[in-house]
Amino acid sequence: MGGFRRGLFWAWGSLIGVAALAWAQTPPCQTCHKDVHVTSPAHADLDCTDCHSNVTKVPHPPKLLKQLGGDALCRQCHDDVVPQVAASVHGPETCGDCHGPAHEIPPPRWTVCGDCHAEATEAFQASSHQKSLNCSSCHEGVHALRSPKQPGSRVHPFQQIQTCGTCHAKPPQLIDGYLQSVHGRGLLLAGLVTAPACSDCHGSHGVFPVRDVRSTVSARNAPLTCGRCHVGVLDVWSKESVHGQLWREGRTGGPVCTTCHGSHRIQEPRAGIQRLKFPETCGGCHGERYHTYRDGFHGQATGLGFLTAATCSDCHTPHQNEPARDPKSSVHPANLTRTCGRCHGPVTAAFVTFDPHADPRDPRRSRPVYYVWLFMTSLLVFVFGFFGIHTLLWLQRSVVGALRGEFHSIRRWKDETVWVRRFAPVHMWTHVAIVVSFLLLAATGLPLKYHYTRWGPVLASWLGGVDTTRLLHRVGAVITFGYAVFHLGYILYWAGLRRDWGILWGWRSMTPRWQDLVDLWRNVRYFLYLGPRPRLDRWTYWEKFDYFAVFWGVVIIGFSGLFLWLPKFWTRFLPGWVLNAAFVVHSDEALLAVGFIFIFHFFHNHLRPENFPLDPVVFIGSLPLKRFQEERPAEYQRLVESGELEKYLEGPPSKCQVRLAYIFGFLTLTVGVLLIGLILATALGALRS
Repeated sequence: MGGFRRGLFWAWGSLIGVAALAWAQTPPCQTCHKDVHVTSPAHADLDCTDCHSNVTKVPHPPKLLKQLGGDALCRQCHDDVVPQVAASVHGPETCGDCHGPAHEIPPPRWTVCGDCHAEATEAFQASSHQKSLNCSSCHEGVHALRSPKQPGSRVHPFQQIQTCGTCHAKPPQLIDGYLQSVHGRGLLLAGLVTAPACSDCHGSHGVFPVRDVRSTVSARNAPLTCGRCHVGVLDVWSKESVHGQLWREGRTGGPVCTTCHGSHRIQEPRAGIQRLKFPETCGGCHGERYHTYRDGFHGQATGLGFLTAATCSDCHTPHQNEPARDPKSSVHPANLTRTCGRCHGPVTAAFVTFDPHADPRDPRRSRPVYYVWLFMTSLLVFVFGFFGIHTLLWLQRSVVGALRGEFHSIRRWKDETVWVRRFAPVHMWTHVAIVVSFLLLAATGLPLKYHYTRWGPVLASWLGGVDTTRLLHRVGAVITFGYAVFHLGYILYWAGLRRDWGILWGWRSMTPRWQDLVDLWRNVRYFLYLGPRPRLDRWTYWEKFDYFAVFWGVVIIGFSGLFLWLPKFWTRFLPGWVLNAAFVVHSDEALLAVGFIFIFHFFHNHLRPENFPLDPVVFIGSLPLKRFQEERPAEYQRLVESGELEKYLEGPPSKCQVRLAYIFGFLTLTVGVLLIGLILATALGALRS
């Protein structure tokens, strides 16, 4: 009996051991919950009781299970995540909505967003961002997602510039350009949520490179994108503009919104500084028109920053651009009086025949203007050619003569006690007026002609800007007309009332005579070492040329300037092409005058070795007797023979007179040399390019 009991005991013990071993290898929960399998890799190290705690009996009463469900159950381990989800835009959802069934949670995947956001996910998967970004790259991570309408959201318009800037910080014109644009200032400074942010132009999820035809900012789609805000502009541009017609027809190469306004650094087009950039913008396509515009007054003035001068959009309108032959065009002949009148007030029909895009070198545009240009160009070539050769010959002969000791430097005569009166005070002051007005005209006019250089706008700004230079230029013109009228009155007074006919002809007169040609011939022979220096009289041939060059300039520059100063008055009885011709004459004659005075006149009187660095006689009015004998032997002999020399003799000028003469002379000489240096440097630069 005892043996039977022991056998039964070992049998039950073995059965219990096998049962225990089976319990250890198979979770006891599976005994009842055979359909539940924990297959989540994230929870592989957990067992049932980690989530379903307080199981104390088997079989357990249902009330002993810890009754936790949904997010509350996940909070046991993820207590930092669940509150984030609860406060996010996904707060009404549960963990399982994104992570799947509690027992089968898969590895994290971003395609799960597509279960709810199918359209956005599909657009994102086709975009250029899909290879490098995922949902959390732009949105707030995984759990703390905010609604895009909340200002704190990373994809709210206020925050997009920072979010997108994480990847698109370079090139700087993207982010920095947007921050400086009218859109960026409106959104981020003024707080206008209606101002466009990145996604308004580029899209939210379906973002493509600008060259991709699917891109919302491609040339094909940009007008539609911009037109969502600028509805009226799109309507006018697409229906009434030749540019919009090209776009409607699907033709590539025509300008769209971003072609003219840019993409990120968009500025307020009505702002003054922005208006000045229009010619360069339009010139990108209309190169020939750009150059003819820049060669005219409007283009030169805007080149110097003159804000009220007309630009392309002022004449052709910003968006309703039509060819000039179209009756609806703002530049159609029938509409020009209204177009030009917006700036110039009531104008005549002759006024609007002025060509703002004139090309004087093209006879097809205007034959009269072409002939005027041809004449002025020929005059420039002749004068600079003739006196250029003359000056070079004289320079080399003067240098050789100075080295040989053939003549004395002007400094030799400073201690002489007997001087000869050469100019009356009225002539001296007239010359001062000429110098002041000419330098004023040159300094204020040259920046306009050379507006495209670096120094032109700088010089204009130093003088106070275009408004100030215009005023100073007209002041110089008034002084010029003043001394011209005064000098003519002086001549008429002596010739008419005083019966002094010698002022009109003869050796005392500035009127050219045969002896001047003889002196020119002898001087050229002297330059070429073929003869002695000519015996010069009171006035030399080059002084007479200088004299008449001034009066030629007063007439030509002065009256052409009056045409440009008062265009509405002159076009009451003259055709508009006269204004184009006046512009050519004024510009070319000014260049001729400046070049001649600052090169040849300065050399004749100041810069040749025997007079270097300055001859002050015209500011002092007299010169030493011995110098007079050496430089004007014919006049000296005539005065001695007639016994008139004594009445011209006087003592030396005071030190104050000499000092003032040199200060004024060096100042004006320096200004002239600097201006001609800038002109020559510009010309050489053009030749090299």
